[in-house]
Amino acid sequence: MKKIITTLLLASFALLGQQAWAAKAINFELTDSKGKTHKLSDYKGKWVLVNFWAPWCPRCWMEFPLLNDLDARNDVVVLGVAMDYGMDQNSVHSYASRYNLRYPNILAGNRKDPESPAHQIGPVDFYPTSYLYAPDGELVMFIPGIVSKTKLASFMNSYVSNEPTAVAQSSAPIVPAAAATTAAPAKEVLPTKPAVKPATIRKPTSDASKKKIVSRY
Repeated sequence: MKKIITTLLLASFALLGQQAWAAKAINFELTDSKGKTHKLSDYKGKWVLVNFWAPWCPRCWMEFPLLNDLDARNDVVVLGVAMDYGMDQNSVHSYASRYNLRYPNILAGNRKDPESPAHQIGPVDFYPTSYLYAPDGELVMFIPGIVSKTKLASFMNSYVSNEPTAVAQSSAPIVPAAAATTAAPAKEVLPTKPAVKPATIRKPTSDASKKKIVSRY
């Protein structure tokens, strides 16, 4: 009985931590392979998809055409974050060229590095992993695995219908990364080779205090 109560308490604390982490938009700052700096605040009024990938990841290769299509939309910005390529940065450039990646890519080194860009955004347990920010800067979705274009479009349309002000240029300040909460979302226990399934979509709510990141498959 004591063990059950302890487990429930830990689960409650993990959920509270996730909600606190999701409640604030963090103004990340990433520098791409061409030296251009990208901040979340630069893209108010647009959806921002941050996609973590590795050159040796076949599932990442499968996702590239879809990400190119998303970035071609006027209301979407895709930022690729290449990681775990060792000392061979050329492998990142090679795959970016081979798959004609038209969106910016950040050379982020090892995901376990203390200065890893992942610390500004969220956990990266395997590749690909993506995070979606709404046009008002709210972090609204965590996608472990390949992005489903259909499910993502459905979620975005639903979010805009329920949150019409989210598509406007928000005047609300975005919290600087240094001042953001250090609480992190609870990590899910993921299989070694997770099945590739579309993200489960949760209907957005207009109550900002109840917003949660969609993080289950």
